[in-house]
Amino acid sequence: MPRPYAQNSSIHQGTLIDMVCETPKNPPDANSGTPSPKSIEWVEPSAPTICLSGPGEGKPTELGRSGITIADSAHARLGRLLAERPSREAGLRIAVQGGGCSGLAYKLSWDEASRDKDRVFERDGVRVFVDPKSYLFLVGALIEYREELLQAGFKITNPKARATCGCGESFSI
Repeated sequence: MPRPYAQNSSIHQGTLIDMVCETPKNPPDANSGTPSPKSIEWVEPSAPTICLSGPGEGKPTELGRSGITIADSAHARLGRLLAERPSREAGLRIAVQGGGCSGLAYKLSWDEASRDKDRVFERDGVRVFVDPKSYLFLVGALIEYREELLQAGFKITNPKARATCGCGESFSI
């Protein structure tokens, strides 16, 4: 596989996680100013992602509307990477931090277990952890994994993002 074009990377125990973020290229909703979930070209996963903690606990996520949905491609890639982790409770942490050209940036990292107050989303044993503050910026997002000729990495389609900077590492709402 070619060296991924990484906008945001985290190295943990020799594993490189690369993330490609993309803003939906759809017209904004007239009321909110953000792209309408109906206008985003979503890749419907073959199995549901379930919210394990927080509001909506026990319910499946809804693309573009609630939770964080794990696409088939991300599920497969994360499953392989998480199998190498020492803990069966491990998962991918997605965070949003201030910074970058557009004001906010995604950060991906491994965590051996969820933390207090985390929102936890699971699809067939693959877990994604999101802290409460970051979740406000990620509601309805879809995480995918893409392998292309010149790049490979996790891609977050965020219905709340209105713009990204030129490198794609940061976004604004």
